[in-house]
Amino acid sequence: MIARPSRSPSDGTLLARIALGDEDAFADLVGRYERRFLGVAFRILGNERDAEDAVQLAFLRVFRKARDYSADWQGSTWLYRVVTNICVDVWRKQGRQPVVDEACEVEQAAGEASSAVLRIDVQAALGRLPPETRSVAVLRFSEELSYDEIARVRGVSVNTVKTQLVRAKRALRGHLKGVMS
Repeated sequence: MIARPSRSPSDGTLLARIALGDEDAFADLVGRYERRFLGVAFRILGNERDAEDAVQLAFLRVFRKARDYSADWQGSTWLYRVVTNICVDVWRKQGRQPVVDEACEVEQAAGEASSAVLRIDVQAALGRLPPETRSVAVLRFSEELSYDEIARVRGVSVNTVKTQLVRAKRALRGHLKGVMS
């Protein structure tokens, strides 16, 4: 008998099982998304501590609200919506101040390697964007979601996504141009 490779259950299947209280399905989902969510949350919030807290809150919300998931959504889209909404809420509670990780500022001031400085400057520029625009930029450029997926995740129109991306690019370009000169 030839052993067939086991296929991983879809995100939607995992969410349906989580809705029924399946802790193994929840562990599988966390394993599948934890690193991606931490990256998204860090890029939106600007520091590891807040990103880790936001991801924990997002997974808690997923566990509690999995029954609200509708199969007419792609599972990943629903999950990204949960994590980005949490991040935007956390950012708003911080008092709308630019969010740049202190470690990034220290590395930049220390004059680390140019690629590290450029990466830090991009994070600093992202930190100056409004959270909605920042989340759209992160979903597009880091997570490579389509305009349609981003619109669904953020609950806005595709035209709004395009507008926010234009603003994000303009702001990032302006910030990086000032740093590079």
